[in-house]
Amino acid sequence: MDVMGDKATLLDTGRFAQPADFVQPADLTQPSDRDETGEAAEEARQWSAAEAGDVEAMSVLGAMLLRRGDLDAAESHLRAATAAGDRAAANNLGVLLHQRGYPEEAAGWWRIAAVAGSAAAAHALGRYHRERGDEPAAEYWLRQSAEQGHALGAYALADLLEHRSDVGAEQWMRAAAERGHREAAYRLARTLDRKALDSGEAVGDNGVIGAAGEDAEQWYRQAAARGHRRAALHLGAILEKRGDLKEAGRWYLTSAKDGEARAACALGFLLRDAGDPESAAVWWLRAAQDGDGNAANALGAQHAERGETQTAERWYRAAMDAGDVNGAYNLGLLCAEQGRTAQAEQWYRRAAYAGHREAANALAILLLQVGDAAGAEPWFSKAAEAGSVDAAFNLGILHAGRATDSDDAAALRWYERAAAAGHTEAALQVAIARLREGDEPAAERHLRCAAGGGSAEAAYRLAAVLDARRPPAPAHELGEPAQEKSECEEWYERAASQGHRRAQVRVGMLAAARGDVVEAARWYREAAEAGSRNGAFNLGLLLAREGSEPEAALWWTRAADAGHGRAALRLALVYARSGELAEGQRWADRAVSLGPAEVSERAARLRDALREELSA
Repeated sequence: MDVMGDKATLLDTGRFAQPADFVQPADLTQPSDRDETGEAAEEARQWSAAEAGDVEAMSVLGAMLLRRGDLDAAESHLRAATAAGDRAAANNLGVLLHQRGYPEEAAGWWRIAAVAGSAAAAHALGRYHRERGDEPAAEYWLRQSAEQGHALGAYALADLLEHRSDVGAEQWMRAAAERGHREAAYRLARTLDRKALDSGEAVGDNGVIGAAGEDAEQWYRQAAARGHRRAALHLGAILEKRGDLKEAGRWYLTSAKDGEARAACALGFLLRDAGDPESAAVWWLRAAQDGDGNAANALGAQHAERGETQTAERWYRAAMDAGDVNGAYNLGLLCAEQGRTAQAEQWYRRAAYAGHREAANALAILLLQVGDAAGAEPWFSKAAEAGSVDAAFNLGILHAGRATDSDDAAALRWYERAAAAGHTEAALQVAIARLREGDEPAAERHLRCAAGGGSAEAAYRLAAVLDARRPPAPAHELGEPAQEKSECEEWYERAASQGHRRAQVRVGMLAAARGDVVEAARWYREAAEAGSRNGAFNLGLLLAREGSEPEAALWWTRAADAGHGRAALRLALVYARSGELAEGQRWADRAVSLGPAEVSERAARLRDALREELSA
């Protein structure tokens, strides 16, 4: 229970007792500029006045002795002052008796003081009744105290009302906060914070917060400024999300130095992101030693990155012992990387059974890898239902692999669910399904999402969809200015720049159509060197047109070896013209076998002609 006393009068008279078991919040304690000598002189003066029968001196002296812990001497003076009708003495006598273990008698004196108008006594009496389960009486007296402007009374009333989910709790919590009660300021901020989240007013990606969020931040600041370490932690989190990293770091540091492990952990992440992993490790270590599982996981990950697997495992176990299920999941990842599949499965299961959705997904993948599709599916489902986007995508793959109508429909449902959550490859799969169905607008929408998310295949397919719609471009004449690139070309180029070989070939073709031979050759060469037989064939055509047939033959050879029929036919013609009839016949035979039909027909005629020439 907090210190009792008539705050309205005792601050001026010195009749405010603060015994050891009635600790007043630091932000409500009034500083004293009296030194020990001055206090001794004041006490001597009060003794003299009390012995002369001064009631106020008896009350002040009793409070001074009570504060010092001299209960016997204090009691006689407080009883004498109380008998003379001093309400502050009655309140402090209640404090003394409560400290001695006589709560019922203490309550009697508090009642006398409260009836006489002492807000502090009304607060004490309200707390007394609440501790005994008499909430109506507790509310009555706490309200009496709060309505007189007593900060502790307002806070205790707010706490009681909040426990009952009474809407009036916020009003009194705010009243206590406005009177300097730091815990009230913190709890008011938490209430406003939750309201901001519920209404969608939390800090957005652009750093803007709504009115409720601003109000919460203000109270976090007030509580943090008065030394509330959890308020400092939450204030740091708000500032970090907004991008004010320097100020966020200061509040995290303040909170961490006051012993808040979560703040030390958050400070560690801030330092790591700023490029100072060594300092980050210092704060993570401090937080982990105080039982913060997240910090232990961070230390484990740091050691794992350095290849210090034994130390990493030790910290992951510490995280797990601290109740952080991520510790078990990370142990599973560590074991899987080392090929310890049985142990990885054990840790994944432990984390998955505890509700870790990514562990459930990892467990399902592991089971799928060893051929247990039946065992994997329930874990994929559990992870997906818990919100794992990767698990939803994997379920789509699982159903798609069964190739039945019902499974195709189920696969599409899971792909759509993952795509709606921003999964790039899932959006691509939905787009492919919509293209098969002929729903081009829906396909385009999903292709744009996937391409925007970085999928080269989606960018290529989107470009192809747009390409098919545009009218044929007029032939480019030499000397004409190059036409502006269309949207489809931009998507082809995006896919090509990501290494998509078909896109590279297409960009080369478009460049060649514009008359930009150098650009065309660059993209054909890039595709060919990455293994594209079409790229190699087209590069050969370009080189042949430029008069470099020997180099062209090298690229056609590469394309023909990769199964390109037209390249084989070109080689047959090259060797036939150069008089190497046997080599020409060999490549003509290859072209016949590779096709397509048109190429096979032409190659067969050439082969037969070369055969006749050789037999002549």
